[in-house]
Amino acid sequence: MLIALATWGHKDPMSKATIEKPFLTDVTELRKRARQHVERGAVTSNYSGDVDQAIEILQAVLATEIVCVLRYTAHAIAATGIDSESVKAEFLEHASEEQEHMSRVAERINQLGGKPNFSPEGLATRSASEYGKAEDLIEMIKENLIAERIACEHYRDLVRYFGDDDPTTRVMLESILSKEEEHANDMHDLLVAHEGEPFLKK
Repeated sequence: MLIALATWGHKDPMSKATIEKPFLTDVTELRKRARQHVERGAVTSNYSGDVDQAIEILQAVLATEIVCVLRYTAHAIAATGIDSESVKAEFLEHASEEQEHMSRVAERINQLGGKPNFSPEGLATRSASEYGKAEDLIEMIKENLIAERIACEHYRDLVRYFGDDDPTTRVMLESILSKEEEHANDMHDLLVAHEGEPFLKK
C-alpha cells in the first residue's frame, strides 16, 4: 500500500524528458521504521546528516548566542552618554532576540538527542564571537557590529553545510541568520549616526 505515487515525475527543461524521482515510501515500511529505535526521538532512519556532528556544531552556535545575550545585556546596562538611552534600548531589544535564538538552538539540540551545554565553563572558547571589553558607547556598537558580522558569516557557512541533509536545522539557521543580518545593519546605522560616516568601507 502506498501513500500516493511512489515516484514524482517532472520535465527536464533541457531534454523535455520526464525524470522519475523517489518521492513517498510505502506506508507499511514507514510504520515499521518508526517503531525501530524509538529512543532516537525525531531522528529517524532517513535523517541523512551526521547527528553527532550536528549536535557539536549546534553547541558552538548555542555558545555564540549565549555570549551575544550577555554582551548586549552588559552594554545595555553600562552604556552612558547624551545619546545612550536610544542605544541602550536597541541593545536590550537585540539581547531579547538573541535569547530567543539561544532557546531555539537549544531545543534543536534536544530534538537531535543531545543535551544543550549551558555551562559557563569554556563558554568563550566554544563561541564564534567574543564577549568584548568595550567601555564607551562607540566601542560597544563596534563590538556588536563585528560580532554580528562573525555570526552572519558563520551561519551562512552552516546553512550550506546542513543543506538537504538536515533541512530543519538549515531552516532554523536561515531564520536566525536573517535576524543577525538585521542586527548588523542596525549596529552599522547606529555607528554612522554617531560617527557621521560608515565604519566599514569597501
